[in-house]
Amino acid sequence: MREPFAAFRVEKDEKGVRAGFRELALQDLPQGEILIAVQWSAVNFKDGLATIPTGNVVRRYPLIPGIDLAGTVVHSDDAGIPEGSEVLATGYDIGVSHHGGYAQYARLPAGWVVPLPQGLSARDAMAIGTAGLTAAIAIARLEENGLRPENGPVLVTGASGGVGCLAVDMLAHLGYAVEASTGKMGEAAFLRALGAQEVFPREELTPQEVRALDRQRWAAAIDPVGGKTLATALSRLRYGGSVASVGLTGGSGLETTVFPFILRGANLLGIDSAYLPMESRRSLWQRLAGDLRPPHLADVTDEVALSDLPAALERILAGGVRGRLVVRID
Repeated sequence: MREPFAAFRVEKDEKGVRAGFRELALQDLPQGEILIAVQWSAVNFKDGLATIPTGNVVRRYPLIPGIDLAGTVVHSDDAGIPEGSEVLATGYDIGVSHHGGYAQYARLPAGWVVPLPQGLSARDAMAIGTAGLTAAIAIARLEENGLRPENGPVLVTGASGGVGCLAVDMLAHLGYAVEASTGKMGEAAFLRALGAQEVFPREELTPQEVRALDRQRWAAAIDPVGGKTLATALSRLRYGGSVASVGLTGGSGLETTVFPFILRGANLLGIDSAYLPMESRRSLWQRLAGDLRPPHLADVTDEVALSDLPAALERILAGGVRGRLVVRID
């Protein structure tokens, strides 16, 4: 263990919010049973929001952002997570009110730490990260509600983003016919290479007026967008279909009617990855190393060094990141 160590920290005082690199000591880290030498993290939109005054995600300053991290345990007070083991952690309060992954060390409660599944490297785990875990939860919930490949096509909105492109990749790998909506039609070839059978612009899901019930089209949908896009997807579900709602990049409001629910038996499934119970979390990470592993993971992932993190956070806030962006910490 080295002291001092490098960290990217967000601070707030009477002059406002500012972010930059600091040298910290282990005593600056919060309490927890597991001390991790962080090797990889990732850049998520939530991490970008943590660095700006209007982000409204940080609950405690100063804070080391980074809601995803993976590395090696260098000290453990929990027999179930021995020193020297490789681990990952996502969600809970990491990078929100508890120091996260943008530092060479992180100390976490044992109950937040997942052993790295066999078959995944630490870098792979961060390429999947919160985005891939969210997509996996959505697919699992849709399957629990009866979705099968023979039921019909599955819509993925916001498909060029982290959750969207991984959802396209996973669903196509499982044998589903995937239709992708995106605000970046320049990425259509990229999405088809991941397995999307049809790619269309997001404007097709944002008509001036959303019908209470529209032509039945999709057996299910994974929606990171929300707002009018979610309402439109609900109106075009096939009978008994489900929408997994995973985000709000298009707005937090939802103007719909009861008709999709009472006349077509539609299901609206809320997906949360931050506080997913640990038993389910570990089980899904095992699937992410197995049948849910995105086959094109290398194609959807770019890499930056920790020193390049400020520019990367600006990029994701500006909508300039396609797929996943991992951060090499050490």
